[in-house]
Amino acid sequence: MAFRISELVQRDIVNLSDGAKLGAVKDVQIDLETGQVLALVLGSGERKYFGLMNAGRDVVVPWENIRKFGVHTVLVEVDTQSRVYF
Repeated sequence: MAFRISELVQRDIVNLSDGAKLGAVKDVQIDLETGQVLALVLGSGERKYFGLMNAGRDVVVPWENIRKFGVHTVLVEVDTQSRVYF
């Protein structure tokens, strides 16, 4: 299955560990030397202060934690205790 990175923003990112929706894909980290995707950066989906600063933190999901790309959903496995924030 092939898809564009821009299509990821339309998919729900769901954590297999607790069934929670983690947020929308905000960015993708790519190794510029190899072209390999390293991680998905998910926006917190929380409100902004005065429209300027994000109230929450972004969640970084390493590529090795992505389990399945579906038509409408991406399943990831992230330990809720050790989420990487950015």
